[in-house]
Amino acid sequence: MASPLCAFLGCRSSYLRVFSVLMTKDLLRPTFVRGCERVPSRSYVVSTPIRYIDFKLDEKTAHSSLDLFKKDTAVIYRFLGIDPTKVPQNPERFREWAVVFGDTSVTSGKHYWEVTVKKSEEFRIGVADIYMSRDECIGANNCSWTFASVNKKWYAMLANKMAPVSNIGNPERVGLLLDCDAGTLSLVDVEQISVVHTIGLQFKGPVIPAFALWNGELLSHSGLEVPENLKEK
Repeated sequence: MASPLCAFLGCRSSYLRVFSVLMTKDLLRPTFVRGCERVPSRSYVVSTPIRYIDFKLDEKTAHSSLDLFKKDTAVIYRFLGIDPTKVPQNPERFREWAVVFGDTSVTSGKHYWEVTVKKSEEFRIGVADIYMSRDECIGANNCSWTFASVNKKWYAMLANKMAPVSNIGNPERVGLLLDCDAGTLSLVDVEQISVVHTIGLQFKGPVIPAFALWNGELLSHSGLEVPENLKEK
């Protein structure tokens, strides 16, 4: 498996080049590139666009270094993990990166969920096209949109480019607000119930909650109504 820290930051020179060309505004708007490699189709649950997304983590997609627990709402990273030959080699499973998807996709509407992040120092959370290549990591292509945290520093990440996120501190839990119709994904301060940073996204098909981590554990909280003061944002 490729080094996660290198994947997050790359060499120092390329890291600085990336930040020099990124927009300084809170909105990072990508251009969707056609030709995103697609895995064979499978049946995902599509949640209602009216109320909320309610999902569990999908074991069929989980890399062999990841274990699911708490009724498939949480994921823990194992350094050695499971021998890849000991897990079913279904086409939905991530093969190179420690990534797992949720089991429910959406195509429209506004959706909100939260993630307890206090037990991991290196992770990415966000959404991805359900058919993105299982040989890539979320945040490394134009088929996924993520917020990344490494060594207690937060970034908005797309196509391996990273923009720093400020005013987030060191939260134990964060929220994600996906507005499919507006084409945005926002990181939410769950204590203030306020948007910290917003990423612009363009997608062609269903998108799904996505998680990647290289130490510790993450716990997802779905089935939540969009907070009242975020409904019009």
